[in-house]
Amino acid sequence: MADPFGGAGGMGGMLGGLQAQLKAMHAEAEKQEVEGSAAGGKVLVRMNGTQEVLAVRIDPAILADRELAEDLVRAATNDAVRRSREAVNGQLRALASRMGLPPQLLGL
Repeated sequence: MADPFGGAGGMGGMLGGLQAQLKAMHAEAEKQEVEGSAAGGKVLVRMNGTQEVLAVRIDPAILADRELAEDLVRAATNDAVRRSREAVNGQLRALASRMGLPPQLLGL
């Protein structure tokens, strides 16, 4: 019996194409950078599209208050995560649209 998901023109071909495009998107997300901030830029967190923190900058003036500094680092990190997710979700929506797939199929 033939594989119902095999073949270049069948479901297997479409899934293989989707997998290849998702892999390429992941590689692109690793290069993409976003920046989250808090307190008007006194704390900045730079992160890539795979949500790896690349850099943290803290204005020395806020270091005197440890609790404030911790809260601002947390807030800036959460802002960077949100921006990263938004960027990746936008790419996934575009991919789904190009392939004629409903965004819900990709968890959007």
